[in-house]
Amino acid sequence: MLNRTNWSPILHLKPSISKWVFRKRYLFRVYCSFITLAVVCGLIIILKIQENMTHDFKDYNNNKDSNFCDLYDGSWVLDDSYPLYNASQCPFAEASFNCLGNGRKDNVYVKWRWKPKRCEIVRFDVGGVLEKLRGKRVVFVGDSLSRTQWESMICLLMTGVENKTSVYEVNGSKISKKIRYLGVRFSLHNFTVEFYRSVFLVGIGSVPRHAPKRVRSTIKLDELDGVSEKWVDSDILVFNMGHWWNRAKLFEMGCYFKVNGRLKLGMSTMAAYTTALNTWASWVENMVDTDRTRVFFRTFEGSHWSGPKGHTCNVTENPLVQSKSEYNEYRSQFSDIIKEVVSNMSVPVTAMHVTPMGSYRSDAHVGTYSDNPTVPDCSHWCLPGVPDAWNEILFSYL
Repeated sequence: MLNRTNWSPILHLKPSISKWVFRKRYLFRVYCSFITLAVVCGLIIILKIQENMTHDFKDYNNNKDSNFCDLYDGSWVLDDSYPLYNASQCPFAEASFNCLGNGRKDNVYVKWRWKPKRCEIVRFDVGGVLEKLRGKRVVFVGDSLSRTQWESMICLLMTGVENKTSVYEVNGSKISKKIRYLGVRFSLHNFTVEFYRSVFLVGIGSVPRHAPKRVRSTIKLDELDGVSEKWVDSDILVFNMGHWWNRAKLFEMGCYFKVNGRLKLGMSTMAAYTTALNTWASWVENMVDTDRTRVFFRTFEGSHWSGPKGHTCNVTENPLVQSKSEYNEYRSQFSDIIKEVVSNMSVPVTAMHVTPMGSYRSDAHVGTYSDNPTVPDCSHWCLPGVPDAWNEILFSYL
């Protein structure tokens, strides 16, 4: 506000000039007040929009309305139109997952289709999907279960390509679990479907000096895998993580956790998993353009090991009528962490909650029908099989 001293030069001016000066100052103050009010209102509107968007993202994954279509609440139904492809005719399906090709006699397990209770999954239209993916880049990141879904997607899409030689691995590599990067090009439709092996999503670290002898390697929970820069420039990005987070593949192998360069010898697996997942979430929020890239995180897949030490693999002929708690409880802890972290993210990410649907499929595991029948397998799935349902759900989002 003007004081008396500030007025004195103006009082000596002619009345008309004095009024003109006062009027200009008054209008300038009104103008400034208007601009300030507009800026404040604009900020309030932006914050409200962001709040509503975040609320919508959470509702997208957590809606409990009775009319909401929960794609993951349903059952397996027989459908004679399945399977959707023949693994023996797909050069990108690993021999270890081709159960029929490895001598499995019963084939009913390939004829089950996932049916949500209150809706239908969009019927797989290979021509439509090929067109949707034209010019795009699809990237899968995770462990061997992610690679299985990657192989399933390629085999599904190849059924719509007449010239099979137009589909090829970009480096001429043979599909193998030992290769960290695999990329298959659909040249006629100008898109690639890629897989990056990153079983922890975060980085592998060195062993600090003076660490206990039992420590032979470390996992840097607060740093994403160094290859993550290659994931960013994609249109569809699908993650999974979980099968390596157990004592046999961690502590018994001398692998321990590290945060801020310091060993965390007493940290539990679940606490470490949560920390790693939050590191991943922060990376997505800051590095991925979610206006362009659709991001998915598939929850932990059911396995069906049994017996006193969990080393028995009994592959049944039909799905379980009711999911058994011992097949689901441990895996649900990982899935609950995934759903919670995703629901708290500030950008749109879809949690594909496939854990319950897989818990019924004790019939669909590789068992002894791999290229190495002496080693039973109740973790991985036969192809065709359960991973095809994951991809049908993924396609339905598109």
